[in-house]
Amino acid sequence: MTQSDSCDVCGMVIPNHPGPTTEIFYADQRPSGHDNPARFDSTWEAFQYDFERQDRGWTRQVMYVTDYSAVDYELTDDGGDVLISTHPEADAFVDAESVTFVVGSEVKGAMGADLVAFSEESDATSFSDEHGGSLATLDEVTPETIESLRQA
Repeated sequence: MTQSDSCDVCGMVIPNHPGPTTEIFYADQRPSGHDNPARFDSTWEAFQYDFERQDRGWTRQVMYVTDYSAVDYELTDDGGDVLISTHPEADAFVDAESVTFVVGSEVKGAMGADLVAFSEESDATSFSDEHGGSLATLDEVTPETIESLRQA
């Protein structure tokens, strides 16, 4: 991800905002009219976009998410909200098939409540124990899950 990449849902410049980031590659498609990947400043926006594309018959080749087990992340207080740092560098990403998501914790990203991914399940459990939220794998995240975060 470059310093000028913007989110394919909201248009915000990704590295300028806190929280998990995501990239999705699609077979034989041009997401939002550009070459792969589609890029997002929040994981829930990525899932929302992906579910809509799957409904159109698109095939997701791979989804990469920020791996908070692999980075030295920071939590900051912003007017009562706890924000998690963003990590757009390539070595911070991991295939979403291999993570445990913490869904709906008190920790927020660019678009509010989000899914925070950890390649080490024990890290996800510890994060959830400290900050709330439930655990889910990629296949367990549903459109209803994403809708609940969008409304949070």
